[in-house]
Amino acid sequence: MAEQSNRLTQTMDFLLLPGFALMSYASATEPLRAANLLAGQPLYDVRPLSMDGSAVTSSSGALISCERLDPSPRHTVFVCAGGNPSSFGSPALYTALRQLSRNGVRLGGISGGPYILAGAGLLDGRDFTIHWEHSAALVEAFPDLNPRQARFVLDGNRITCGGGVAPLDMMHALISERMGADFARRVSDWYLHTAVAEPTAPQRASAAERFRVNHPVLLNVLEKMEAAIEQPLDRAQMADFARVSLRHLDRLFAQYLNAGYSEVYRNFRLAHAKRLLQQSPLSVSEIAVATGFSSASHFCRAYAGLFGKSPKKERQ
Repeated sequence: MAEQSNRLTQTMDFLLLPGFALMSYASATEPLRAANLLAGQPLYDVRPLSMDGSAVTSSSGALISCERLDPSPRHTVFVCAGGNPSSFGSPALYTALRQLSRNGVRLGGISGGPYILAGAGLLDGRDFTIHWEHSAALVEAFPDLNPRQARFVLDGNRITCGGGVAPLDMMHALISERMGADFARRVSDWYLHTAVAEPTAPQRASAAERFRVNHPVLLNVLEKMEAAIEQPLDRAQMADFARVSLRHLDRLFAQYLNAGYSEVYRNFRLAHAKRLLQQSPLSVSEIAVATGFSSASHFCRAYAGLFGKSPKKERQ
């Protein structure tokens, strides 16, 4: 790590990209501020940065004043991104991040930030996570990478976090690593954060909560649907997978979801397509293939039928 002018103080910088999530940023920075107050000394020097030093607007419209990112010695830089992280990557940004890495700076990504690290080639061979909403776009853009569905992941000098309130858990782990578990607990208690989650805790509610279904066979089928988007399974294949008859499979969908198998599966695939349209640079034809449609025209008709507008208008 780069040496600090004050050996007791770690610079914890946050490179903000337009549309970053304010909640994620606050959840990451506020525990560091509280740590300074409780310690009675500056353990952490927290600084918001932008590429050119101009203020950056969050997804909620809050304007954050920033310092310019420069090659001066620093301990950790977190990239904070939201919205459509694929649209904010640039050669200059990637070059700056790679230079920081060569200088021994610990790099992190919050919410959509890991997408930017991936674009710079800084997550190759690394264990990492990303907000579940951005996961599909990242996998399509970087098929050799495999993000974990975890709240945060610490892998040496790479730190990644799903965002939202998960940075509270991540910072508890980082503060505990440096200052001990008792001190980290005092920081968490400051924010009434009494239930600190493990890194591997899920980002999303359970399938039973999301689908409002408790039948174990149907839950297994729905989770399989979410996992098999590009090459959808037909009813017979899914019935074999679930070890039930076709009639029983149809009965489960009618009884618990009031919809047919094909309708539910199609809606899953189209919701996945919507995320790709909003967050990835893939063409409409490529998204059609990635979501299991036989042609772009078939995809466009199905998309307009569900969402009331064409994929092209969705992207605009």
